[in-house]
This record gives sequence, structure tokens and C-alpha cells, in this order.
Amino acid sequence: MSEWSNITPGAERKVFEYAALRLVPRLERGESMNIGVVVYCRPLEYLGCRVHLDEPRLRALDKGLDLDGIRAALAGVSGVCAGGEAAGQAAAEPAGARFRWLMAPRSTIVQPGPVHSGLTTDPEAELERLLDLLVR
Repeated sequence: MSEWSNITPGAERKVFEYAALRLVPRLERGESMNIGVVVYCRPLEYLGCRVHLDEPRLRALDKGLDLDGIRAALAGVSGVCAGGEAAGQAAAEPAGARFRWLMAPRSTIVQPGPVHSGLTTDPEAELERLLDLLVR
């Protein structure tokens, strides 16, 4: 099995896209830390995210971080991924449009990294694997 793919033997692999979510506490310093991952798989109509906040590491990066504010921003990302009422104004949008909206560049404390692609048979398992690889 490839390091970059979650492949079950005999199963048809589907293209997926993903990006890390970064915490950028002070834009002027240019420092960041990966705190989550978003995965989108159009053929399987999947959009999901997972986050992991390592508070001691985050505090080492910036002692004055507003962790409640960060959690609120990440809850917003999770809501957009989930769709429905939790997605707010994006509720009526298809998963692909919500993924593109999440990946749009922004200058806030939580930012998306570059979008990458791969092949998978199980986007949920891929999300967990990427969280371990890129965040934990």
C-alpha cells in the first residue's frame, strides 16, 4: 500500500482532495502549525474534517492564544463540512462548493494549506491517516 493512498485490495480507488488546516497566530511572524485536515471525495460525495489541538505546543508558539476562539473557528469548519443547518449560509451548497469555499485563501488565524490529491477507497480512513501524518 502506498504511503499516500488508503487502498483496499480489489476495491476501486477514487480521487480525493485534501488540505491541512493551519493555525497562524500572528500573520506578521509567518509561523504556523497544522491543527486539522479537510478531505473531499467527489465520486463518493464525501466532505469531512478532523482537528487536533496540542495545547502545550500551541502555547509555545504563542502564549496569548485565544483557544476558545480557535475552537469556535474550527467548529465553523466542521459545520460547513457537515452541511445542513450547521453550514450556515453554505447550507444549500453541494459538498464541492463547500470544500472550495473552505480552501479559499484567507488571512485569519485558521487558514487552509495547499490542496493535494490522492486515491482512496475509504475517505473516512484517509482522513484519519492524514490527521496522524500531518497533525498528530
